[in-house]
Amino acid sequence: MSSVLASSPSLLDRISKVVERCLEFVVIGLMVALTALIVVSVIYRKFDASLSFADEVASILLAWLTYYGAALAALKRGHIGFDGLLLALPRPIRLPLAALSEVLVLFFFALMAWMGWKVLVVLEGMSLVSLSWVPIQLTQSVIPIGGALFILCELLSLPTHWKQISAGVSHEREEIEEIARHHMEENSGGSAADGPLGHAEAAAATASGSTSVRRAQP
Repeated sequence: MSSVLASSPSLLDRISKVVERCLEFVVIGLMVALTALIVVSVIYRKFDASLSFADEVASILLAWLTYYGAALAALKRGHIGFDGLLLALPRPIRLPLAALSEVLVLFFFALMAWMGWKVLVVLEGMSLVSLSWVPIQLTQSVIPIGGALFILCELLSLPTHWKQISAGVSHEREEIEEIARHHMEENSGGSAADGPLGHAEAAAATASGSTSVRRAQP
């Protein structure tokens, strides 16, 4: 039993990584497709031609990118939040409020997925205006799928988020500190790689620049 419990976090991490890679692949593919469609549409218009489906398909790709990107951001807890205000509260108050927030988010997206599914039933038999062979059910399927993916990503990231909230640790602050450490390591590595010669060249370049400024003055 203990071995199963010990392996649960690693299993959850592996599932999160797989979902993250899949969502990243989908988001990047949508971005590339949307960019290519817009560029081709602009080129066509440059030659006094147009793609009849460009505007409609571009809006659909943008909507898909929004839903799948939102799910990816939920997995990384990258949505805008005010965890500083929450973490400033005492722990007995902070945890129930955090739980209430999660319940409200899950309820909203469950409702969105359910209503999105009902909309698909209503749209049965309808197709796009510019591409009559593409059913609207396909294009609007992103609503229930996006809602379900958001719930999945929210639940996958919940254990780590709950530990941070319990410990009073800010997720955004950790990201900022990690970025700062990364930049400091890069700067220290660059300075070490340059060595005395690099510092001498930098000083010479500074001196040369100041000399040029003095010569340019009347």
